[in-house]
Amino acid sequence: MYAIQTTALNKKFRRIHAVCDVNLKVDEGSVYALMGPNGAGKTTLIKLLMNLMSPNDGQINVLGANASTLEGKGLEKIGYVSENQKLPGWMPVGMFLAYCRPFYPTWDTALERRLVKRFELPIKRRLKHLSRGMRMKAALCSALAFRPRLLVLDEPLSGLDPLVRDDLMESLSELAPGTTVLLSSHDLAEIESFASHIGYMDDGRLMISEAIASVRSRFCSVVATAEVPLAIPQTPPTEWLQFTADGTTARWVETAYDPERVAARAREILGSVELTAAPLTLREVFLTMARIGRPTAPDEPQP
Repeated sequence: MYAIQTTALNKKFRRIHAVCDVNLKVDEGSVYALMGPNGAGKTTLIKLLMNLMSPNDGQINVLGANASTLEGKGLEKIGYVSENQKLPGWMPVGMFLAYCRPFYPTWDTALERRLVKRFELPIKRRLKHLSRGMRMKAALCSALAFRPRLLVLDEPLSGLDPLVRDDLMESLSELAPGTTVLLSSHDLAEIESFASHIGYMDDGRLMISEAIASVRSRFCSVVATAEVPLAIPQTPPTEWLQFTADGTTARWVETAYDPERVAARAREILGSVELTAAPLTLREVFLTMARIGRPTAPDEPQP
């Protein structure tokens, strides 16, 4: 069962196609990191999932229910924190957490105390007097304390110092494996070792959506060398991204790497060549996707 599933999801704002035919599947129990440049459509997608916006077309299911029903009791198992979330500034932190408790039957007061201590939250201070980072910690505490089945975080790391980020990651690990996490972020270095699945959005489209291990295995930098000038194609294969060639050397990024197939294809097109290949880091994968600005897909169906 998927914690989140969308089918042909679209959202338009006049002439802007913010979310375009997105088919997203987030496995239960996974930690899914949604990446992409500013304006890619990540926040709009999350707002659609949380029923904060209505789509123009498509279907959304969250925890087995239509997202349009997410209200009242439908939100008891879902935690949501956004970068620009509004909090009742007049409330002290302790009052804010006490206000939230009755809405969630699964609220864990022991976990709440641990989070307050870990985040060093000043219980008696009003939210409006906290720094931006401390307000984010208060919001995170309220979203984690009831052990949600689904936790959705929109840019939770933005503006937080490294120690707070570490605290957040440690807190998320306490929820596993009973909680599915979907988080959007620009900070790949912070989430690369933590996430199990990754999605890359650009221009409203979900260009990559699969397990991190799958991405790492199929994206490779390939170098082909020969003793004589290469037979350079006018139009290289579509799976050869960023193709360049100069005399006896050609370079490209392979999007569906298989040693035997890639070698056979390269010799068919370029002639007698020797190949070397090196896997790309996730950062290099996303830089490649951003530069070409077009979707790619593996030979096999994505999970």
